[in-house]
Amino acid sequence: MKIAFLGPQASFTQLACSQIFPENELIPQSSIIDCFTAVMNNEADKAVVPLENSIEGTVSMTLDYLYDFEGIFIETEVVMPIAHHLMVHPDNERFDTFISHPQALAQTFHFRQDHYKDKETRDFSSTAAAAKLVAENPQEKWAAVANSYAAKLYGLKILHSDIQDFEQNHTKFIVISKKNQLLNLDIPKTSEKTSLLITLPEDHAGGLHQVLSVFAWRQMNLSKIESRTLKTGLGNYFFFMNIANEWHPVRSKNALEELESIGAAVKFLGHYHEYLLES
Repeated sequence: MKIAFLGPQASFTQLACSQIFPENELIPQSSIIDCFTAVMNNEADKAVVPLENSIEGTVSMTLDYLYDFEGIFIETEVVMPIAHHLMVHPDNERFDTFISHPQALAQTFHFRQDHYKDKETRDFSSTAAAAKLVAENPQEKWAAVANSYAAKLYGLKILHSDIQDFEQNHTKFIVISKKNQLLNLDIPKTSEKTSLLITLPEDHAGGLHQVLSVFAWRQMNLSKIESRTLKTGLGNYFFFMNIANEWHPVRSKNALEELESIGAAVKFLGHYHEYLLES
């Protein structure tokens, strides 16, 4: 099986992907949309992409592409502890610019403010790509924020370890495919859930309440609800919702039918398990 992931080599997504699919061919992609496209074009059987970080919140691009790409489902979700390190080229330890993925820079904001307030920052496509760039350009005064595997792979020197602002820093990754199926892994399972994308009926007072009531009176616990703009005009949104616990065929089916009967557009993303990975 071919598994696409947000690369390059040594990205956090690859670390998660290699634990989920240790025996499969892993294919790095340069962006999240490339991961979705690889699955849609049958260039990969599945893809692994980040969904949410405990410090910085939801990865908005992943939500947008779940909405935009038809026929894509979530097979499972994994949670992995995230540790960031400050690394430089061993031949040039002086730097004036941090380079990394925007999420990694945001997750290390207080460390940078406390120790390197005068240094600039530069957004890059991934933490691993930033580490690779530092390794290939020893003449530049750059420091990367990335994981320890990236430092080892690209021969960089770690100046500071564990620089994330909060000890409990975790990222959720999802496995996506064109198959509406449940992926079972031989690692600890923490929960199970169902994910939906819901677009409300035409704007009117109580519209969101009407949708939420569909779940409330059936005692279906919504563990997450988040709005994203539809990009069709101000005030137009879709909602990403997670329903906690087991899938109840009759109750859940009736809920989806009621949502459609009141004019809501519902996109079923899948019922799946959540697992805990090692760092």
